[in-house]
Amino acid sequence: MSFKTILAAGIAAASFAGLAAAQDWSANPTFGSVSLSAGFAPDPYTVAITAGGTIEASNISSSCRGMIANAPDFRLQYNAGSLPLYISAYSSADTTLVINGPDGSWYCNDDTNGLNPSLAWGSPMSGQYDIWIGTYGSNSDLASSTLRISELGD
Repeated sequence: MSFKTILAAGIAAASFAGLAAAQDWSANPTFGSVSLSAGFAPDPYTVAITAGGTIEASNISSSCRGMIANAPDFRLQYNAGSLPLYISAYSSADTTLVINGPDGSWYCNDDTNGLNPSLAWGSPMSGQYDIWIGTYGSNSDLASSTLRISELGD
């Protein structure tokens, strides 16, 4: 291999590592966690969260939007059954949603219900869902929001 090839490979690896490390799903969630099993009550389960952060969600995927924190805002341990799973955020500000699912995949949404994001799984997986609520705007924008977890719909 030539020096140029090795250098290019090193630069590519360093760039990818930076993207992969943008969010630390293993960090303690800022606003807590919950374990829920299919059929949980009350439904919806809600949590007050301050949305936003200093990291561009698009670093995870070009389909992700908004500014999010490094650590998850909230962690859901979910024991799935036959019902669907809905995770959404509500705020007077323009918010976005970024979730690292039990399969390690990233799921993102912006503006499903007006300026509020929502994600749904018809056949949800059991396991850990790490959740970030972002704000659409500059990195200094923080917003009061409510995380909503439901099996009954948005």
